[in-house]
Amino acid sequence: MENQKIWFVTGASKGMGLLLTKLLLDKGHKVAATSRSLDSLKKNVGTQNHHFLPIELDITNSDDVKQAINVTISYFGGLDVAVNNAGFSYIGSLEELTDAEFRGALDVNLFGTVNVIRASMTHFRKQRSGRIINISSAAGYLGGPNIGSYVASKFAVVGLTEALAMESAHLNIKPTVVLPGSFRTNFLGDDSLNYAKDPIDEYQSSNTYKSYAERAGKQPGDPIKLTAALVELADMKKPPVHLILGPDSFKMIMDKRERDLKEFESFKEISLSTNLQ
Repeated sequence: MENQKIWFVTGASKGMGLLLTKLLLDKGHKVAATSRSLDSLKKNVGTQNHHFLPIELDITNSDDVKQAINVTISYFGGLDVAVNNAGFSYIGSLEELTDAEFRGALDVNLFGTVNVIRASMTHFRKQRSGRIINISSAAGYLGGPNIGSYVASKFAVVGLTEALAMESAHLNIKPTVVLPGSFRTNFLGDDSLNYAKDPIDEYQSSNTYKSYAERAGKQPGDPIKLTAALVELADMKKPPVHLILGPDSFKMIMDKRERDLKEFESFKEISLSTNLQ
């Protein structure tokens, strides 16, 4: 098959990760897919395709991630694309979330991503090629109430992808951060949304949780088109560092940029007044 690639996909037993894995296999690509639940991964994808390598993995464990990448390279003979898709969200204000809850979100959404990047970069750097696709969110560009831990992690994914793109350009490694809007996956389901254990009435974060839960299954984005866009992205000779997916995400991000520019200009005099005389 022309343009056949070897992929490493995290969070592949459900949602977008599962759809992407199935699409890649249908197109003849080789896929190492990871999940905390190996049984769920095998059940949802099947085990008959020799191009499919299911791996049970806790992406917060750096050593395990390194081993998973090495197993992938040993099994398939290489690696071309690493996709950081695993993630979840806590609903709760910054005051409501416990230290363990906040750190738990960042461990998966941010440090899990970093673990995969470091492990894959060791191989990509040696072969002087590779693609890294980091799944962020529209919430990685504009904040929202009662999702502070998710926003913090996804903002960080945008920033680290920008830094990685600068660090790795001379090595022919091309990272992209993807900022999707609302797509009809299971992300708003009970297993991806978690509510703070110690809510505080004044923040009304329960209303945020309810509004998200009510949107489950009603999101406007087509996940099939989302995964097709990711496959197309991996084939681009000059991929973007940022890729917005979804009309809703595009509008929210453009509106945020306009608001920021107005605010920056409004306080420009103070901003420019701080140098030594």
